[in-house]
Amino acid sequence: MILVVSVQTHQGELISSGVSLADVPANHDLSLFFLVLARDREHVAEKIEELKGLRVPFTVVCGEKLDQPEVKFREPRGKYDAINYGLKLVPENVQVVAFNDVDTKIHNVDKALESVDFHEVGLAFAKVTVKRGPQKHFYRLLDSIRRRLPINASGELMLVKRELLDKILPMKPCKAEDSYILFKTLELGRKVAFIEKCSVETKRTETLSQETDYKRRTVAGIYQALSSTRPPLAIRIFYMILPLVCPLLLLSGKKGLSWTKGILFGLSDYLHGDRSGLWKPT
Repeated sequence: MILVVSVQTHQGELISSGVSLADVPANHDLSLFFLVLARDREHVAEKIEELKGLRVPFTVVCGEKLDQPEVKFREPRGKYDAINYGLKLVPENVQVVAFNDVDTKIHNVDKALESVDFHEVGLAFAKVTVKRGPQKHFYRLLDSIRRRLPINASGELMLVKRELLDKILPMKPCKAEDSYILFKTLELGRKVAFIEKCSVETKRTETLSQETDYKRRTVAGIYQALSSTRPPLAIRIFYMILPLVCPLLLLSGKKGLSWTKGILFGLSDYLHGDRSGLWKPT
C-alpha cells in the first residue's frame, strides 16, 4: 500500500515570523532543525538571512570554506555525501530534520507544519515553483502525478523524521538522494506527504539542452535509487514502463523532446554502469 497525503496549493509570500513545531498542536512535542546544502558560497548569505528571519535553528553544509559559525565545510563529493555528513551535525534532541537547498526561497513554511502530523507522517516534501524555462511546464505534469503516486520527491525542501533518517542513512552514492530517501521511507511502510500549501521558489534550466542534461542526471539517479530500495509495486511499475511511454511527451513539442531525450539518456547512463553520486555521467 502507498500511504500518501496531498495537501492542496495555497499561494503566499515569504514569511518573516518565527516558525516552530511547538506552535502546531499536532506537533507541539517535536523539535525542528534545518540542514541547508550548498555546493559553494553562492546564495549562502541570503539563505542565512532567510532562516534567521524564520527563527529556526540551522546549519549550512557548504563545499567552500566560509568564516561563518553557521557554515560547516565539507569537500564536495555529491549531495548524498553532504546529507550523510550533515546528519551528524543535527542535535540529538531534534525529531524533524528539514533539508533545504541553498538556492531557494521558502514560502509559507508555517503551512507545512500546520498541514502535516509528524507523529503519523515520516516524510513531507514541498511544492517547487519556477518562474520561467522548461521546468515550469514539467512541474505541472509531475505534480499532477505526485498528487496520486509519489514517484519522486523534491529535495529543495524536504522534512523527515529523525528516527527514520537514522534507519535510512548513511546512503551509498546516488544522484537522486531525495528520491532514495522517499523510496526507503515507503519501503519501511511510513506515510509521505506532498505539501502544496508550502512551496520553494528556485531557478532551473533556461534552455532545452540544459533541460535534457538535467533530466538525464535526475533520471539516472532515480534508477540508482530504485536499484537499492524496494518502494511499492506501483512505483516500480511506473519506472519499468517509463522508457516505453515517454515518447508520448513529444506531443508537448520541443519541451517534450528534451524531456524524452533526458529520460532515455539517463536510463542509458544507469544501464551502462553509472553509479556515482556526482551530477555528471560516469
